[in-house]
Amino acid sequence: MSKPRRSSGSWRERQEKDPYVQRARREGWRSRAVFKLEEVDRKERFLKPGMVCVDLGSAPGSWSQYVTDKLGGRARIVAVDLLAMDALPDVEFIQGDFQDDAVFEQLLESAGSAGVDLVMSDMAPNISGTRAVDQPRSMYLVELALDLARRVLKPGGSFVCKVFQGEGFDDFVREARNSFARVRVMKPRASRAGSREVYLVARNFSL
Repeated sequence: MSKPRRSSGSWRERQEKDPYVQRARREGWRSRAVFKLEEVDRKERFLKPGMVCVDLGSAPGSWSQYVTDKLGGRARIVAVDLLAMDALPDVEFIQGDFQDDAVFEQLLESAGSAGVDLVMSDMAPNISGTRAVDQPRSMYLVELALDLARRVLKPGGSFVCKVFQGEGFDDFVREARNSFARVRVMKPRASRAGSREVYLVARNFSL
């Protein structure tokens, strides 16, 4: 998961004052993003014991951390990121680009032959601050995530991803509806009010 390229003190100051950042530190979570997944799961209830989960753009690891914590280690979690990620109990981490054949094969091997129940993605590009540049980059990442989900999910599986509203968003939602029986777009309370960030939850995958 990429971070914005902002070196100004104002961004750091906002981070320090952010109540979700403070709460994450108090409770031992790796990032504030955990509270977005927590709310989405509370409303949609897609996390189930015994499931196989793939976490794309996993670093620093708060989403995988939440899944293993909630399910008490009763899940197989495969986390993938270009960036390094510190180890987590019951999580297998693969550092690399899932578009690479070798990384994809390793992902399949780690997930097991029964197929994947959930693909989740909190991927985002490095933010330049120019919407005409950032939006196509972000849509490219979610399209890659959806493509991978279609390749690895078992029938009935779920897909959860961060996506930014803007050019290409409506087409992406329509495309997801071609493969999933139910698609819902949500904005968790932990998402900043001024952000175009929302979360797409797609349920009941069919080939």
